[in-house]
Amino acid sequence: MTNLPLLEICLESFEDCLAAQQGGAQRVELCANLLEGGTTPSAGMIHAVCDRLDIDVMVMIRPRGGDFLYTGAEFEMMRRDIEVAKEAGADGIVLGLLKADGTVDVARTRELVELAAPLPVTFHRAIDVSKDLFESLEAVIETGCARILTSGGKPSVVDATDVVAKMVEQAGDRIVIMPGCGIERDNLLEVASKTRANEFHVYLAQQTDSPMTFRRENIPMGGVPGREYLRFETKTEDVQAIAELLKGSDQSSEHSA
Repeated sequence: MTNLPLLEICLESFEDCLAAQQGGAQRVELCANLLEGGTTPSAGMIHAVCDRLDIDVMVMIRPRGGDFLYTGAEFEMMRRDIEVAKEAGADGIVLGLLKADGTVDVARTRELVELAAPLPVTFHRAIDVSKDLFESLEAVIETGCARILTSGGKPSVVDATDVVAKMVEQAGDRIVIMPGCGIERDNLLEVASKTRANEFHVYLAQQTDSPMTFRRENIPMGGVPGREYLRFETKTEDVQAIAELLKGSDQSSEHSA
C-alpha cells in the first residue's frame, strides 16, 4: 500500500483557491505576483483564503521578485510575514534563501524554519538556481525544511525527470522532493513514473480576458504590455482532471503490486 499522491496547486487569487479545493487538490500554494515567480500575498488575502479553505494552505514568503539573496531589511520582512501567515491560520510556509556564491543560506533559512514551527516549510525553486542541486539538497535538509520544490535545475521538470529521480533517491525519507514547473495533464503520469515522487506542484491558470468594457489601453500600469486587461484563472474542471489522473495512477500501482 503506497501513500496517496498529493496534488498542490500554485495560484494567486481567492477564486482560484476555491476552484482548486472544489477540483480535488489537497493543498494550495498561495502567492501574489506570479508573473515575478510569486511573492508574499497580502495579509487580507491570507486571512480570506485560510478562513474559507478546508485543504492545506501554504503561503509564499518572498519579499520581491528577482534573486534570492536578501538584505537584512528584507529578511526582517520575511520574519514578520511568517508571523502574519501563522496568525491567519496558514498550514505551511514556502521560502528559499541563497548566498551570493549560489549556496543555500543555511543559517538564515534555519532561523525562519524555527520561527515557522510547528508549520512545515517548503524550500522553493531557489534550489534550481543554486550552485549544485545535490549539495543544496543536503543543505536544505540541515535547515529543517519539510520538502523541496524543484524542476530539477531546468526551466521545465519534464526535461529533468532523471535529475529529480536522483534527488528523490538521495533524499530518502529525510525530506520530500516535490517536482513542479511544466507539469500538465498530458505529462503528469510520465513525470510521476520517472521521478517516483509522491507530491506534485502544478500551475493550471489560463489567460482570460478582463470583463472591463471600457478600456484605456494606452496607459500601462506595469512593465508588461496589455497586462491591465488580462487575467489568469484556474478552472475547477482542470484541477479535477489532473486530480483524477493522480488518483487513477495510484490505484493502478496498487493493483500491479
